[in-house]
Amino acid sequence: MGGKPAAGGGRWVEVPPERLERWLAGFTERHGEGRTDVAADVVTVHGADGAIAECHAPFPPLVIGVRDPLEALVTHTATDRRVGVLLVRLGGYAAGIFEGTRLVVSKVDTRPVHGRNKAGGWSQQRFARRREGQARQLTEAAAAVAERVLLPEAGTLDAVVLGGDRAAVDTTLENRTLAPLRQLAVERFLTVPDPRRTILEATPEAFRAARIRVAP
Repeated sequence: MGGKPAAGGGRWVEVPPERLERWLAGFTERHGEGRTDVAADVVTVHGADGAIAECHAPFPPLVIGVRDPLEALVTHTATDRRVGVLLVRLGGYAAGIFEGTRLVVSKVDTRPVHGRNKAGGWSQQRFARRREGQARQLTEAAAAVAERVLLPEAGTLDAVVLGGDRAAVDTTLENRTLAPLRQLAVERFLTVPDPRRTILEATPEAFRAARIRVAP
C-alpha cells in the first residue's frame, strides 16, 4: 500500500503540489465518485466504495470561498511562498529561506555531540557533563544562526518550518529574541537526519506537500 500507518486506521501519504490534482483524480477513478466534505483545513474525499482521502493542506488556513473544494486545495498547495526553515539536531543545524522551492539564503554547520558513555561512576558523570555542555553550545549556536539568517526576514516570511530533533529545536527557540519565528512556525514538524545542505535543500518536498490519510 505504501505510506506510513495512521492512528485510527489507514495510512499517510505525502503528495507534492505537482502531482496533487492527478492523485485526486486517480483516487476517484479507483474508488468511485462520492461526496466531498470540508472542515477547517481538511478536505475529505469520500469514494463510492467507502474509501476516504483526508487531505490536510500545508500552510493553513485553507480558504475555500465559492470555489470547488478540490480546486481550492490544489491551488492553495501549489502557491509559492517565502518560507524560513530551521533544522536542529545534536549533530548540527541549518537555517535557510526558500522562495517557492529555491533556497535563497542559508547557513549550515555541523557540531557533533558525543553519545552516551557506557562506563559507570565518576567517568560517566564527567562524560554526561561534557555532553550537556556540547549540546548547550550547539543550541546556542543554532539560535545565533536563526537570529542572523531568519529573524531579520521574519516580516517577509509566510511561515517558518521546523525540523530535526524536537527537543533540540525547542531548546534553541527558548531564546527570547526568536519569538517572532515561534509565532510563524507551522504545526508540521520535519523529522530529518543530521542537517546537511542537501537535507536543507530537499525540505520543500516535505513542507509543500499535502498530507493525506487514506482509509481503509
